Amino acid sequence: MPASECKASNSIITHTASGKTTTYGKVAEAAAKLEPPTDVKLKDPKDWTIAGKGLKRLDTVDKTTGAMVYGIDVKLPGMLNAAIKDCPVFGGKVKSFDQAKIASMKGVKKVVQVGDSAIAVVADTWWHAKTALDALPIVWDEGDNAKVSSESIAKWLAEGLDDAQPAYVGNKNGDAKAAIAGAAKKIEAVYSYPYQNHATMEPMNATALYTSDKCEVWCGTQNGEAAFAAVLEVSGLPAEKCDVHKLMLGGGFGRRGMTDYVRQAVAIAKQMPGTPVKLLWSREEDMQHGKYHPITQCKLTGAFDADNNLVALHYRLSGQSILFSVRPEALQNGMDPAAFQGVAQSGEAAIGYSVPNLLIEHAMRNPHVPPGFWRGVNVNHNAIYLECFMDELAQAAGQDPLEFRRKLMGKHPKHLAVLNAVAEKIGWGTPAPQGVYRGIAQVMGYGSYVAGAAEISVTDSSKIKVHRIVASTDPGYIVNPAQVERQIAGSFVYGLSALFYGGCTVKDGRIEQSNFDNYNSMRINEMPKVEAVMVPSGGFWGGVGEPTIGVAAPAVLNAYFAATGKRVRTFPLRGQNITFA
Repeated sequence: MPASECKASNSIITHTASGKTTTYGKVAEAAAKLEPPTDVKLKDPKDWTIAGKGLKRLDTVDKTTGAMVYGIDVKLPGMLNAAIKDCPVFGGKVKSFDQAKIASMKGVKKVVQVGDSAIAVVADTWWHAKTALDALPIVWDEGDNAKVSSESIAKWLAEGLDDAQPAYVGNKNGDAKAAIAGAAKKIEAVYSYPYQNHATMEPMNATALYTSDKCEVWCGTQNGEAAFAAVLEVSGLPAEKCDVHKLMLGGGFGRRGMTDYVRQAVAIAKQMPGTPVKLLWSREEDMQHGKYHPITQCKLTGAFDADNNLVALHYRLSGQSILFSVRPEALQNGMDPAAFQGVAQSGEAAIGYSVPNLLIEHAMRNPHVPPGFWRGVNVNHNAIYLECFMDELAQAAGQDPLEFRRKLMGKHPKHLAVLNAVAEKIGWGTPAPQGVYRGIAQVMGYGSYVAGAAEISVTDSSKIKVHRIVASTDPGYIVNPAQVERQIAGSFVYGLSALFYGGCTVKDGRIEQSNFDNYNSMRINEMPKVEAVMVPSGGFWGGVGEPTIGVAAPAVLNAYFAATGKRVRTFPLRGQNITFA
């Protein structure tokens, strides 16, 4: 029958004229031989029967009972375990080690060097491997990077804020510098954002089995193709002789898009052919050898005319480029376009304001601490810088922060729509409860428009209670609204944890934070109520898991200013002795 005369629903194909039916199963074999159509018209959302409805996850029970198998859970016959220690200073090397000192320790099978910078101990159990590794005398060649500190990095980045230094221009219209020079009033501020660790609950791990004719790896990964390519490269075997078995990962947030732990596992297994070896990083190794959210500083200058209209904005970013480190082929004539996420001229992370004279630029400075994609990526710090400064500009103009933004958003209706949605939901135009203060922010990231509004109270100027967070999102279409709500709530856990507790510092070239005692995360009692407002406008498909993180911090920070009159520009808040109440 012609396809135009048939309809498909609930696993049954019906010929509408005759009423005859068949099942998907009966035609599956024949259908598999057909050439797939190249142009498929998507169903109109008004005709959706499953998409658009909130659905429960299918894996929740297995996750909560412990039945779910993660990479860390892999067990194979005859498997050994490996612990690894990389040079504590990034870029350093192994100078020497004395394996004889631990050769007789319980369970130890072998000591192997991995690349030029790491040593691993293979043993019958992971604890025996780690215990022996801790006892192994290792001499490191730390190199010149051992002289680097947070202070030296900050000084170097601060120098990049000087207009005399070279910078890449990512967004420009008019002549911002000339407009600022001739303005009736100008406002200036400098913000800084630290390294952040992914701090996944499950440390990096991978299990590898190598023979001269086959290499198999079991791991959690966010990039199966990259993991597979890493196995090919390190094993030296062709693709048809390699397999990567993807398992559930206990947190990724961008960290498991990297392949360093996969490479190490294969390199160790190659030195023990025929024996499966599970490599598990210690928590300390995981904390101190990450691929961190990039460190940046930002100098912002805004200028007003005599009527308090914003006539110019100069946004100068100084700091690391993730693409320079992990995907240099994606640079555009040396510039990292991703550095402008949230403040770009156009695209999936465009700025939501129109200013007559605008200059947004990036002075690229890459310290030796390796950056990586950290959930939300560059949207996170760019949203803090721009949205907190928008509040500073509103204050200087003597205007309400919401109304000030609205005046600049006439050409950005989708940005404005999500901002209006959170303002309405949180009751911006009505008085807040006694002792409660509000803050608001908006940004675009990953093709989605998002906004957030927070209600907080503050005691002793240093203890913050976040009572409510309202978040709105327009990702175009929403397939599972229940999952969108979960992602929004989870993004606020991540964003507020980073704001209050995160931040990695560098001393003697190495990361100082080593475990959850000095790199904390939010607790349940600190988590505010999260209310999600969905305003899908259709016509495009945006992301959900990352964009909302960007508005978490600025919404709270702007509320903190409303409560105290104090503006915080350096993070995390624990560094300012500001904590959760």
